[in-house]
Amino acid sequence: MENFTIELFFQIMGISATSGLVYEKNSLFLISDSSSFLYEYQIEKNQLIKISLFENSHENIIKKEKPDFESILKIENSLFLFGSGSTEKRRKGIEYQLEHQKPILIDLTQLFTKIEEITGIDQENINIEGVVKYQNKWLLFQRGNGTASQNGVIIIEGSLTSPLKTNFIPIQLTNENGINATFTDAVLIGNKIYFLAAAEDSKSTYEDGLVLGSWIGYLDVDHFEVKFIQKISSKNKFEGLTIYKNSAEEISFLLCEDNDTEEMISNIYKLNIKKTTR
Repeated sequence: MENFTIELFFQIMGISATSGLVYEKNSLFLISDSSSFLYEYQIEKNQLIKISLFENSHENIIKKEKPDFESILKIENSLFLFGSGSTEKRRKGIEYQLEHQKPILIDLTQLFTKIEEITGIDQENINIEGVVKYQNKWLLFQRGNGTASQNGVIIIEGSLTSPLKTNFIPIQLTNENGINATFTDAVLIGNKIYFLAAAEDSKSTYEDGLVLGSWIGYLDVDHFEVKFIQKISSKNKFEGLTIYKNSAEEISFLLCEDNDTEEMISNIYKLNIKKTTR
């Protein structure tokens, strides 16, 4: 049994269906899979700032229209946001330049078309929930919760708009009552990729189902072997993961969950894992 603790850390009013987060200089940058805003929560001030990413950004967007932002990561002085890819409207990305406070639209149509051609994952089953940049590669974490159960890592070499090489590594995690746990986010720390996974009783990348639990684990960055996996909840569907503190004895993450409601409140959890037990 892994030595870990998890607790509700704080709540953020004014945002629902959080799907990803980045901790940076005592602020949390968050995305919602039902919104076309980027959110900055200033922790000390308890203040939520909404950043419009499009000319007419909206919240609580209906499923068929939403960009479905599921992944966010920081590279140098920019935040990158990615849609899941499961519909044409979800094949967009955003680079948000923190210094200039400017969003730049990225058309990911060619990328997702390339993924379909090379990996055999069709549009109905594609569902990117986490993105990691490692050296010159983009690692896209495919949540295999569709009918084809294609869970794994898509490796992209080159730029996202003009990928040079694409490869897919299937990864099986764990099983809960006959339902596979599948990726919901990932973050790179040293030579390890920590990931979140969830099991949901649904055979659709589009429709939600009964949540059976969430897990934390890590892969080695070179061979993508699962080195550790631990169940952390039997009821929460955690969808966002960011590093909070990292010491020689313990690593702390902040997690967000998608409660699949329109309630404008987001629960942020703190997960502590003792390094001495691994």
